[in-house]
Amino acid sequence: MIKKFDWYIIRRFITTFAVTLSLFIIIIIIFDISEKLDDFLKKQAPLKEIIFNYYLNYVPFFLNLFSPVFIFISVIFFTSKLASKSEIVATLSSGVSYNRFLRPYIITAFLLAVLSFALNGFVIPHSEKVRLKFENKYIRNNSDNYINNVHSQIRPNTFFYMEYFGYGDSTGGGVHLEVYDNQKLKTKLFAKRISFNHKLKKWHLEDYLAREYNEDGSQTISRGRYMDTLIPFNPVDFFRHTEDVQSLDLIELNKFIEEEKMKGAGNLYFYITDKYRRYSLPFSTFILTIIGVCVSSKKSRGGVGLNLGIGIFLSFIYLFVIQYFNTYGNSGLMHPMLAVWIPNFIFGIVAFYLYKKAQK
Repeated sequence: MIKKFDWYIIRRFITTFAVTLSLFIIIIIIFDISEKLDDFLKKQAPLKEIIFNYYLNYVPFFLNLFSPVFIFISVIFFTSKLASKSEIVATLSSGVSYNRFLRPYIITAFLLAVLSFALNGFVIPHSEKVRLKFENKYIRNNSDNYINNVHSQIRPNTFFYMEYFGYGDSTGGGVHLEVYDNQKLKTKLFAKRISFNHKLKKWHLEDYLAREYNEDGSQTISRGRYMDTLIPFNPVDFFRHTEDVQSLDLIELNKFIEEEKMKGAGNLYFYITDKYRRYSLPFSTFILTIIGVCVSSKKSRGGVGLNLGIGIFLSFIYLFVIQYFNTYGNSGLMHPMLAVWIPNFIFGIVAFYLYKKAQK
């Protein structure tokens, strides 16, 4: 049963966490406005869209990404205050075990971890779609983007090649489309120019030549000036930013990874690493909570300031370790699952050591 003591710790935990997030939201918005103000003014972004389409969707993603660190700092801050007032000493002296003292912390960490997983896996990706749409319209300069030598397997046994493609006018040239049947070439399509109709979601070919290879070895050739076709490819895929993966929920991300495997995409390890990161991130909440309690539950002469300084220092180390191993996972030098779980393993050992050494 959750008793009055548990509610006291849970309330202090959540309140401190909420205040920490609120302060950080203000800092994030101020710095981001100073960085993007020129873009907003240059492209005349409406104030309503800036607030509701951009910042209302940008802030939750950023905060959820670093929520374990905010939880860690919050735990150290309010636990140090409890220790400075001798509340922890009185609690343990009354016969409450250290494990029992940790219980409300673990309960709160569990609730925040579940909330973080739900937000990161399913809720925030849908808000990210709105934010990315705003960025593509008012911040990113995609009009001058070009890509050369596009090679892709757009579906099983179907291969697509294009010499060049421009994002601004959605046109390209030098198109080759090959369809195989059991490693045997079945049809081959050439076109001098290609363009994409965003409204109809169709590709428009100009000056095309199609060859169909028959079973008897003969060929059926057809040519024409124009042809519309439903090639299963969207121009946005050519210019997708790796960070745009945040706009995919877990179901969409799994499907996207399978499609990228089929296409032979070069950034595949980045997407797989992000997938496993969404599972590992909630577990870090428990680890950092235990470390925070063990570091700050002992009354020290330095008081809250010293413990908070230690917490911030450990937070930077934690972020550095995560970024270090994620780099290996993103590049494929280390298996993505291993890359995202090693930081939790390292800090899990630290948490266990501090727990054993904590004054009980």
